Amino acid sequence: MKEALIIIDLQNDYFEGGKFPLWNTDVVFENIQKAIKKAAQKDIPIIFIEHIVPKEAGGLAPFFNEGTQGAKIHGNLLELAPNAKIIRKAFADSFYETKLDKVLTELRIDKILICGMMTQNCVTHTAISKQAEKYKVSIIPECCTTVDEMIHNIALNALSIRVDFETL
Repeated sequence: MKEALIIIDLQNDYFEGGKFPLWNTDVVFENIQKAIKKAAQKDIPIIFIEHIVPKEAGGLAPFFNEGTQGAKIHGNLLELAPNAKIIRKAFADSFYETKLDKVLTELRIDKILICGMMTQNCVTHTAISKQAEKYKVSIIPECCTTVDEMIHNIALNALSIRVDFETL
């Protein structure tokens, strides 16, 4: 099976100093860095998903507004994965109205490894997307986070009947 690592919404607004900091981001950031390094060693393609609210939306969104520091991918992740694809989205489902399915098809991917933010929202919606049904879907729980540990665990439990879990 050919795998791809999909990293959802690792953007500055979700970290300390951002507009909506989440729980456990430092640990998750370190874990995602490890996952990127492992993927690179195994020649697994890496795809960053970034949620961007377009300027024409009038700046009504509380965060991830186009052109802001908060919307940028956090830290050194792009340096760790210089060949990674970056796909913009405007909805929780990373497949909806994006090129994700097309990119995965072009790369001949059978299995997607999902990690990112927020577990109960964009991670869940991507994992159970109608378009994700043709892939074997796995989530790396220690590479995901949300507003607090309870919501994170509730979301993972809800996903457990639909996806597999991988360890870092």
